[in-house]
Amino acid sequence: MLAIAAYLLGSIPTAVWVGKTFYNLDVRTQGSGNAGATNTIRVLGWKAGVPVLLFDVFKSWLAVKLPIIFSTGLEGNMLINFQLLLGAIAVTGHIFPVFAGFKGGKGVASITGIVIALFPATFFIVMGIFTLILLLSGYVSLASILSAITFPFIAIFVIRVDHPALMVFSILVGLVVPLMHRKNIKRLLNGTESKFIYRNKS
Repeated sequence: MLAIAAYLLGSIPTAVWVGKTFYNLDVRTQGSGNAGATNTIRVLGWKAGVPVLLFDVFKSWLAVKLPIIFSTGLEGNMLINFQLLLGAIAVTGHIFPVFAGFKGGKGVASITGIVIALFPATFFIVMGIFTLILLLSGYVSLASILSAITFPFIAIFVIRVDHPALMVFSILVGLVVPLMHRKNIKRLLNGTESKFIYRNKS
């Protein structure tokens, strides 16, 4: 049941619902075509994008916390393993949302929710790297890719995370996030990637 709840949480298509409800627009038809916070900010502005970002992070964070909220009795390694599984299911729901025709976002914000829940110290360092790269380059995609690649190194060698499942998860993040940004990487190499544009829309 908790696995189903995690998927349904992840499937909440925040960007799609906010766009259609308040702007009569499906954000998947404009910009990058993704139902994520970055594209929402690019297409609809900060007022729409920030709530989308926060909720997309929150829904996977909440999925990770479900075993604790519902007192499953799991402890130690079993608890962490189950939390990671629920977080991964929530991310899957975000990418393939049942409530939006299985066409969602790339899952970076949802992965961030898992990181905040299980890697809080690592999160602050990686967030600093993300912010620095974004400010220097103007590319959210580049910031996402490079911060994801550095994530396992910081988690394992700086913070000294030693739980096997957490180590494997951090390595997977470093591999999967760049793979999800294959098209962005091609555009970056070709010089055709769009820079992040800050827009204020009513």
